[in-house]
Amino acid sequence: MTTLYGLKNCDTCSKARKWLDRFGVAHAFVDYRDEPQSPDTLAGWAQQAGGWDALVNKSSTTWRNLPPNRKAPGSEPEWKLLLREHPQLIRRPVVVTDDGVVTQGFSDNGFKKRFGI
Repeated sequence: MTTLYGLKNCDTCSKARKWLDRFGVAHAFVDYRDEPQSPDTLAGWAQQAGGWDALVNKSSTTWRNLPPNRKAPGSEPEWKLLLREHPQLIRRPVVVTDDGVVTQGFSDNGFKKRFGI
């Protein structure tokens, strides 16, 4: 089963969930504010996304409001701590399929390609 990670009140996550429903793709939704993901899970996502910088939405209000010293984590433990404290910084939705493949974001064409529709 596909698992969609995001935030309940995120418009993009809502669009992605509706798309999956419309095309009959079985999925579960996890709000990572309510169910924080482990540091190892976050590190795995970052690795598949192309690094910590790729995992984070740097155009978000939360990112812009961080103090300058928090915007330049110098180590993996610092990144993990930052994302545990501010899960809304993760670019969403994070889509994980049974085969362990992780992708981020939503677009109609991207999902059609991802799910072979």
